[in-house]
Amino acid sequence: MSVRRLHAAQPESFAFSPENLAWAKETIAKYPAGKQASAVIPLLWRAQEQNDNWVSKPVIECVANMLGMAYIRVLEVATFYTMFQLQPVGKLAHVQVCGTTPCMLRGAEALKDVCRNRIHHDPHHLSDDGKFSWEEVECLGACVNAPMVQIFKDTYEDLTPAALEKLIDDLAAGRKVKVGPQIQRHHASPEGGPTTLTDPALYEGQRTFIRVEPPPPPPVDAAAAPKT
Repeated sequence: MSVRRLHAAQPESFAFSPENLAWAKETIAKYPAGKQASAVIPLLWRAQEQNDNWVSKPVIECVANMLGMAYIRVLEVATFYTMFQLQPVGKLAHVQVCGTTPCMLRGAEALKDVCRNRIHHDPHHLSDDGKFSWEEVECLGACVNAPMVQIFKDTYEDLTPAALEKLIDDLAAGRKVKVGPQIQRHHASPEGGPTTLTDPALYEGQRTFIRVEPPPPPPVDAAAAPKT
């Protein structure tokens, strides 16, 4: 685990928007009295989304004050979970490239090369226009669709270098992009469609199932039972 620290340049303040403030109060109210600190992760996540997708020192202080927590406790959460970005990221996209074994075997290194060439040679740096940034991360949970990247909340799977180049181009141009697999398949189903359980009769309600209960155990002979 790398050392994670707050960014050197910090904004002066942070406050939830009226809409997000109402949501935050609603979220805190879901927890019993004295357990409001349990809302720290959802509040930090919503604050990150509002704050150009990164967590600043004022964000931590704002969340801590709302939950009655010491600043250091909220800082511990923000620095432990890598889902929280501790420095400014690209305004349009922060590309998280999965580098765990399945994605690495399926071409993740080539995807990182695209990021190095198109965004910045090194991770955690902004592109020249400030619109993009990137990093390598551990497993993002879509191994069967490797290689893949995550951009904010969405994943983009079954990528090739050309597909990632096009994704960056489309995002930069403001064009609508397809979330999920970038090939012709639905979620994690086989490419080209299902290959098993394709008989329509399986789903027409024509099959019946009779539950067979096991026989009851034989009665116990009280006279033969050992005495205690």
